[in-house]
Amino acid sequence: MNYQTLLQQHNLKATAQRIAIMERMDFYGHISIDELYKTIREKFASLSLATLYKNVHAMMSVNLIREVKLSGQKSKYEIDKEPHAHLMCKSCGELKDIEFNTTLLIEKSIKIEKYQADEVSIVISGICLKCQTTDVLL
Repeated sequence: MNYQTLLQQHNLKATAQRIAIMERMDFYGHISIDELYKTIREKFASLSLATLYKNVHAMMSVNLIREVKLSGQKSKYEIDKEPHAHLMCKSCGELKDIEFNTTLLIEKSIKIEKYQADEVSIVISGICLKCQTTDVLL
């Protein structure tokens, strides 16, 4: 993935910090601000938390990245991609993408309720197979 081009396509200046943010999000898939800050500071020691928030907000405002709000946990952030849902393990905290066409939900909400939806966020929580197996072994 060419992060510089991606930032420029979204009318954002491709700074070294923004490119590093994109690299970390691409590598981890889903990452909290705290986790992102910790990994970014390894490369940019002078980066403030306020500057990180400012960059994340700028990228969210142009739909380059998106926030995944999680019940009982800090939000995670990901590079915006095709519509999908998330599976969240309540035991280990793993967050996975699951292919799901949210466009149909938006269209149905418009048709039935005359609601002007522009975003759908679905997080299905439960216990992943690895944690189910681990719990059985204990």
